[in-house]
Amino acid sequence: MDVFDELIFWAQDRGVELHGVAPHSLPGRGVGIVATKPLKAGDQILKIPTSTLRTLDTARPEIKDVLPKDTKVHAILAAELALDKPTSEYSPWNAVMPSRDSIISSLPLAWDPRLHAYLPKPALALLRKQQAKFTHDWAAIQQTPFASTDIPNPPITRQDYLYAWLLVNTRTFYHETPLTRRAPREDRMVLQPVADLFNHSGKGCAVTSTPTHFTITADRAYAMGDEVAICYGKHHNDFLLVEYGFVLPWDGGSANRNGGGDGEGEEGQPQQGGGNCWDEVCLDEAVLPALGAGHRALLEERGFLGNYVLDAGTVCYRTQVALRVLCVTPGQWERLVSEGEDGGEGLQEEVDRLLLALLRKWRGVVAGKIEEVEGLDVGQACQREILCARWRQIASLVDQTIERLEA
Repeated sequence: MDVFDELIFWAQDRGVELHGVAPHSLPGRGVGIVATKPLKAGDQILKIPTSTLRTLDTARPEIKDVLPKDTKVHAILAAELALDKPTSEYSPWNAVMPSRDSIISSLPLAWDPRLHAYLPKPALALLRKQQAKFTHDWAAIQQTPFASTDIPNPPITRQDYLYAWLLVNTRTFYHETPLTRRAPREDRMVLQPVADLFNHSGKGCAVTSTPTHFTITADRAYAMGDEVAICYGKHHNDFLLVEYGFVLPWDGGSANRNGGGDGEGEEGQPQQGGGNCWDEVCLDEAVLPALGAGHRALLEERGFLGNYVLDAGTVCYRTQVALRVLCVTPGQWERLVSEGEDGGEGLQEEVDRLLLALLRKWRGVVAGKIEEVEGLDVGQACQREILCARWRQIASLVDQTIERLEA
């Protein structure tokens, strides 16, 4: 009996129902869920009773009761995972978790810090928040006098806790119950068996929950042997990179990856399914340098300073507003903003010309980023490659917009 058979036996013994799907090794890509028979849209493929979830309520008292009262569920679940014994009741579940090496190589939080400077700005901002959360949680673990004889002294190393913390970060599901509605949203997180093996696609099967069950329903027809995925959320690739350690292609195909993966596949490589229709690029580095102090003051006063975004089809309204301030007088700009007008076709043409010039200039900066990362000798090769892959995506989106504006 392999680890997947043991997991299914363990899960079914606890009320988990699998209908036409099973975990399976995917050549070159790690682990995922595949159809074991033809499936139709609307078929219920997985049902998990909430009694099998790992939650705050299931955490061992000798862990959760001695941690500071403000410790988040994320931190407690990570401590639970890190302190599980090989003979834990969860051992069949733990056996299919991604390896330490795959987590460390995939997740930017565990990378050589010298690579962080080469992340796109939105990804770096997300990483800084993630670092602050981990630092806070690790401090709580360090300061807690675990008294149980089951817990070694010292209880856990930083690397052990980082691995467990990232497992929780990449594998939890949101679950709201009448008891948790009063808790902060980030404390309504749970771990659930089998479901955490679904990989991500831009589109995927529906995940619903009630106080008693999680249910996953097929979004379309699947042939026997097809991989079946879920959507982790409407996230751009900078978010996916920092939170899950992968990026999806934006121009078709799908790099379906399980949270953190298991180190068997190359991050960011196209797989089956849809691409990331939610991807976007932050244009702050292209637009902000063109703004003078007076322009910045006007935009900040009106709430339009920064957070400029480009997706595959459009440049956001905030960007349009910011560029208009460079094309008209302050008084004219104030009237346009107050009245919600675009200034007419003539102004839009001037804005488009300005945007085109800024994008051409920034495209050179992006090319320089790719060249820099390709020349690095720090970190792991797979980490540098996913950085290059993300910057190439940004270059492609910028190129597409330049072509559209030049037409």
